[in-house]
Amino acid sequence: MTMPSYAFQLYVSGDTPRSHLAATNLRQLIESAAADDYELEVIDVLERPDLAEQQRILATPFVIKTSPAPSRRVVGDLSDLERASRALDLHQRKTVS
Repeated sequence: MTMPSYAFQLYVSGDTPRSHLAATNLRQLIESAAADDYELEVIDVLERPDLAEQQRILATPFVIKTSPAPSRRVVGDLSDLERASRALDLHQRKTVS
């Protein structure tokens, strides 16, 4: 089995509209750059405070792009898709017409 091209961790605080918005926006961003070649782990800091502390997460939603290097860290619900794409170093796939 091959490793996905992209890997992300999304830290959220509970089952809230803001958490869902961040997850939806992140998936949209990733799929526009990587199609189905990605792994996304959603971590609820209320259930796993140890992981949040380990990564020094102080605010949510918080995204860490772990692969490919370099690692990127972004806080917020990613509503500004263009800005979030640049911050996460995601390059949009070119479509051929």
